[in-house]
Amino acid sequence: MESKSYKQLLSTITTFILDIDGVLTDGTVHVTSSGELLRTMNVKDGYALKTAIKLGYHICIISGGKNEGVKIRLQGLGIQHIYLGVRDKVKCLETFTNAHAIATKNIVYMGDDIPDLQVIQKVGLPCCPQDAIPEIKAVCNYISHKNGGQGAVRDILEQVMKVQGKWAKNFDANYD
Repeated sequence: MESKSYKQLLSTITTFILDIDGVLTDGTVHVTSSGELLRTMNVKDGYALKTAIKLGYHICIISGGKNEGVKIRLQGLGIQHIYLGVRDKVKCLETFTNAHAIATKNIVYMGDDIPDLQVIQKVGLPCCPQDAIPEIKAVCNYISHKNGGQGAVRDILEQVMKVQGKWAKNFDANYD
């Protein structure tokens, strides 16, 4: 069977599944004196996520982390499928795809580290940020030119929407 380039796969994508730390964030955790863990997210990623949801794409977050502030931010963007504290990402992927009748060939998964390795190989378009670990890069069809937390999510979302003719037609000035 001939392997397809990532560009050939963009037109079939209906769903984006993302890790948080190292993908939606740069992987840095700031620890306050009270022990609270703070992360930084890119508003350009947020805008692209809100736009994708508005256009009917499925967005799912699967993360081993459990930060309530991150969950609130993602819910504020309109993301409904947020799975935190996940130890078995493959099982979570299977549960999500079965519940929503989504074919894995139509999924982009963006991950960056060892906990993503097994699940990233189960989807149609495995991708990662530029600063992902070598083991992840080795199994990805697409490596963004952007680092995690620096627009890597926006990069792949925008590419899919552009190929599908949806990007420039649906701008919304109201976003956070």
